Amino acid sequence: MDKRFPFVDWFRNASPYINAHRGRTFVILIEGEAMASGRGEQLIQDLALLHTLGVRLVVVFGIRPQVHEALTAAGVEPTRIDGRWVADRAVMAHVEQVAARQRLWLEARLSLGLPSTPLHGVELSVISGNLVTAKPLGVREGVDFDHSGEVRRVRASAIEGLLEKGSLVLLPPLGFSSTGEVFDLDASEVAQHAAVALKADKLILLGESEGLEDEHGALLRQLSPAEAEPRLTNAAPGSELARHLQAACTAAREGVARTHLLSWRNHDALLGELFTRDGVGTMITQHRYEQLRPATLNDVAGLLELLEPLERRGMLVARSRERLEYEIDDYMVIERDGMVIGCAALHVFSDTSIAELACVAVHDSYRGGERGERLVEAMERRARQRGLTELFVLTTHTVHWFVERGFRSASLEDLPPLKRETYNHARKSKVLVKQLA
Repeated sequence: MDKRFPFVDWFRNASPYINAHRGRTFVILIEGEAMASGRGEQLIQDLALLHTLGVRLVVVFGIRPQVHEALTAAGVEPTRIDGRWVADRAVMAHVEQVAARQRLWLEARLSLGLPSTPLHGVELSVISGNLVTAKPLGVREGVDFDHSGEVRRVRASAIEGLLEKGSLVLLPPLGFSSTGEVFDLDASEVAQHAAVALKADKLILLGESEGLEDEHGALLRQLSPAEAEPRLTNAAPGSELARHLQAACTAAREGVARTHLLSWRNHDALLGELFTRDGVGTMITQHRYEQLRPATLNDVAGLLELLEPLERRGMLVARSRERLEYEIDDYMVIERDGMVIGCAALHVFSDTSIAELACVAVHDSYRGGERGERLVEAMERRARQRGLTELFVLTTHTVHWFVERGFRSASLEDLPPLKRETYNHARKSKVLVKQLA
């Protein structure tokens, strides 16, 4: 009988992220549709868990569907331009009422601590207030937007002080002016400005969509702002996609390390994105979290972990820690969020124009993404830079893969003398050679 608990393996795999997120600042936007659909309770539990794990939280909440419902019930039809309504006095009265009601509901649910509830034992101080200053949109294309506004400034030092005291900061989509007025703001804009002002580690936008997709409908896991911004041209003005994409790209360009587009419809989205290596949504970042780079001594442990299963299956010759440390300058690695998932080495033989392409390996979970090709191409570039004219490989399992990439069958006589002398006849490795143009 299998008595193992699947969650234990997940918990072990999540432990590096639990440690990495402790003390970090996350700005999280929860759109009003999530609350309207009944997903608020689950999200509040997830927020409480993040707080318990030491994450500093700033939560921005949207109210668009709730305000729309209130306006409809009151028979008020607001003027809409490019997705924004003109917040005149009648509209603004409902915006303020709904924002206050939604804030009170969130504060109440984040205070829940009965023994039978998920928040039992969690003491959360939830603080809101005049933390966002605003200015009016003014008159645009002949239309006076009245109390529809935009963010002027987020009071970062005040929020930092609250976070330092262990509070969760709650920001409604409202802003206050120096003239004592209240302005209706776009929640995604509030979240973006808060993330930038606080130099947040993450901006997380929870909306309808799971993220961005390619032309075949496949989810795109990571994009730079330059790759994501062209999609704005096809997004309807004022749509959630346009608002979230604009906020994510702007925040990434202005220093927020990582911005995430997630769906509140996925009950596991928030924790799945934060505590698994590949996440569940789309991340927009200026800095690639998967990179191909020269190896360092700090990578030796990761290399040993990557290579050990392949050595056990006889696909690679076993390499000791000492050997890897000695030859580390020969290696390049693909690192994905702190984990070595691929490597290759270029061993140069003195007084020859040929080098060995060795130890080409990609983690089982990350094959099929052309990472092997990237490693080979990088090593070919390195060989050319050193004036070499040929590469050779010794392989027992992947002959066809190398042939498809321009290598041809060769013999022992084509190897440098030193390699011929140390050739392991028991392994019977195939010799393949490639001419470098």
